[in-house]
Amino acid sequence: MSNPLPSGTPARSIARVYADANSSRPKSWWNYDELMVAWGIQDNYEVVRKVGRGKYSEVFEGVNIVNDDKCVIKVLKPVKKKKIKREIKILQNLAGGENIINLYDVVRDPQSKTPSLVFEHVNNTDFKVLYPRLTDYDVRYYIYELLKALDFCHSRGIMHRDVKPHNVMIDHEKRQLRLIDWGLAEFYHPNTEYNVRVASRYFKGPELLVDFQEYDYSLDMWSLGCMFASMIFRKEPFFHGHSNEDQLVKITKVLGTDELYEYLEKYDIELAPEFDDILGRYAKKPWSKFVNADNQRYISNEAIDFLDHLLRYDHNARITAKEGQGHALFAPVREQERQGKGKVEEMR
Repeated sequence: MSNPLPSGTPARSIARVYADANSSRPKSWWNYDELMVAWGIQDNYEVVRKVGRGKYSEVFEGVNIVNDDKCVIKVLKPVKKKKIKREIKILQNLAGGENIINLYDVVRDPQSKTPSLVFEHVNNTDFKVLYPRLTDYDVRYYIYELLKALDFCHSRGIMHRDVKPHNVMIDHEKRQLRLIDWGLAEFYHPNTEYNVRVASRYFKGPELLVDFQEYDYSLDMWSLGCMFASMIFRKEPFFHGHSNEDQLVKITKVLGTDELYEYLEKYDIELAPEFDDILGRYAKKPWSKFVNADNQRYISNEAIDFLDHLLRYDHNARITAKEGQGHALFAPVREQERQGKGKVEEMR
């Protein structure tokens, strides 16, 4: 759900980048209600095996029997038509974007009318297996690739709202990354209040936990920060709350309570009464406190600085996906990319 603020109501917060990404495009770009779905032929696809299930769907490995290509079939559970249209429209708008999962087809069962989304297949390794195997350079490389996907969707006026390791497919052999599951993604419009019941608990930004509805793309940067922290500190998840309220407590134990109150004051946010008895007083913890013999190999001044620019209460103070790509942490990745492009040029 999103609700435009009544006209004349001053916005408490507006995205620092791409605020007009949708208003500068035709209404047909973002008005998913009007989408006419062109259904493909379901019989072109066969299910091979079940690979996962979520709140809103069941996911299967499949095959396109016309060309024998592998694919992934996401069978949607009964949900409002509007939500399905939103996911399809967003995937269509992002088609061809770097590191964005490719939507091949949209089909529905002739009898039950159950819709399915057909995607490219990624030979993913589960993150719980893959992440401990990654080198320091690998972590930099994959986070850089994820920043590309995030900047692409943000530049097109779209917030992902569910960034987490489960939604980042990595084919390590091909060194290929794809950002998947756009079911919670939404178009960003300034002066609009959005539903705070998005993202998975461990990756929810403080704005969601304090019920601040005028959030924007920077929410995804917090979630990325949680992911990055868990990768470099080898602590999964990094903020391990047992409820949404406890999630904020876990964050304050790292970022400090004084800093939280500054944030609340800046945006005129009133904290829900249920926090009265559970929010203690905590000093900001230095990132160095999380470094140990097990994670030392991932730690550098650049990694800590990058993390510090992601995990900030103030969403407007967080680094953007575009700025992130220019961070010193990724200098070796940019250098490799430059050399790689050079090699391609030489081959021509």
